[in-house]
Amino acid sequence: MGFGIKLKVWGDYACFTRPEMKVERVSYDVMTPSAARGILEAIYWKPAIRWVIDCIHVINPIQFDNIRRNEVEGKISSNKVKSALKGSDASLFQDTNAERQQRASYVLRDVCYCIDAHFDLTDKAGPEDTVEKHYNIALRRMRKGQYFHQPYFGCREFPVNFEFIEDSMPESCYSGKTQDLGFMLYDIDFEDEMKAVFFRAEMQDGVIDIGKCLEKGGVS
Repeated sequence: MGFGIKLKVWGDYACFTRPEMKVERVSYDVMTPSAARGILEAIYWKPAIRWVIDCIHVINPIQFDNIRRNEVEGKISSNKVKSALKGSDASLFQDTNAERQQRASYVLRDVCYCIDAHFDLTDKAGPEDTVEKHYNIALRRMRKGQYFHQPYFGCREFPVNFEFIEDSMPESCYSGKTQDLGFMLYDIDFEDEMKAVFFRAEMQDGVIDIGKCLEKGGVS
């Protein structure tokens, strides 16, 4: 196990979309482990390391809002992109005015979480890749507020503010309570044809201990 980090993240809105909702976007009650990993990778990512989420601390009350947003109906197909790369006369243009549609979204508002995580070295790590080296780089970037691309809460229009936690975790508003959050998305297995992996999430004292949840309920 690599060195652990503690990161506080917060923002005005968040949407961690439930995959079972086919038409409109409906968010999970809390941030998923894959979304937390995406935030850390936006700050610091290298092929030599892989972030592992240990715990997610829910600091603020879970609150939802109904909003409507303009979205593009479709996307440029991968076949057109491949044809263009081969020199074919393929159009990669999208008319956002013609393809725009309004969709309702059930999103979280005024969110604040603390991510407890570590990273492991992958098989792509070389002799120069050490845990200490990558930990110090990640630590420096988090303290300075640096990132490769803007981290976001599920959707790019919901940016993340973050700061490195030097001392103890902030207290959760759910301290002393236990809540079953049901099945949640754990991650996407890219080595198995992008298979979605789910787990049974339980929040105790405002903390979702990912390791304990996986041991208790397993993954599916």
